[in-house]
Amino acid sequence: MSFAIKNLAQDRAVLIAGPTASGKSALALEIADTQGGQIINADALQVFSNWSVLTARPSKADLKTADHYLYGHIGAHADYSVGHWLNDLRDILKKVDRPIIVGGTGLYFTALTKGLADIPAIPSDVRTLANHRMADEGSDVLLAELDTKTAARIDTLNPVRVQRAWEVLQATKTGLADWQDRTPPPLMPLDQVQPIVFQTDKDWLNSRIVKRFDTMLEQGAIEEARHNLMDWNPNSLSSKAIGAPELIAYLKGGMTLGQAREAAIISSRQYAKRQRTWFRARMKTWQSYACPF
Repeated sequence: MSFAIKNLAQDRAVLIAGPTASGKSALALEIADTQGGQIINADALQVFSNWSVLTARPSKADLKTADHYLYGHIGAHADYSVGHWLNDLRDILKKVDRPIIVGGTGLYFTALTKGLADIPAIPSDVRTLANHRMADEGSDVLLAELDTKTAARIDTLNPVRVQRAWEVLQATKTGLADWQDRTPPPLMPLDQVQPIVFQTDKDWLNSRIVKRFDTMLEQGAIEEARHNLMDWNPNSLSSKAIGAPELIAYLKGGMTLGQAREAAIISSRQYAKRQRTWFRARMKTWQSYACPF
């Protein structure tokens, strides 16, 4: 049994955050197997039904080991925000006796433990304009149009977060940071749960990322991409899955498989770096779990 598990109270919920490919899902399964509990997804891309292999959703064997929730339950082209996730989670919490919430989306955990502002839905014309401008001009242009308070608070290296902040400002005439400052009480305050955040060695994690992507290729990631090719929409949130744009480019003839593999691995490493930065900045009070383990 892992050191982290020995120190857990069996009657309290567990939150497990960590960068991609760090092994957090394995820890969640170990906790469920040895102490009991139900595993709930907190990864913004594992919610989509069209990417299973490429987002490393739980395997059939894993699903037999413990109950899993909020994996692959959203359609490929649906809009799905942290607010949707919290609402779905609220319903799941009524059904389970000991939630084990695991994932790599820092914003989900922040909203869960600190609360989420009640921002109105973004009109479709604003979303369409944002998509076009992102494609034509890039996130830096939208970032430059944000209010200073919001620009200082969000992850400016994450194009999805920049676009979201821009959409909120355009639609409501109020900056995202101001909306966040009006945040209601959280669904699961930190002092009522057991929060664990993975701390990983960079070289170890980079090696894991390479091995995992190669395993994904062996397990059918290219075939999965081919299924998504017919109605591929780069503006869909599900299309942000790491490796998806690269494999689609390979299938369209824009890259060799070797080039797609290398580009996907680089994207995954960059994503992991952003995750680690978020965790260090915003999860200082969480129990640190050192990797490799």
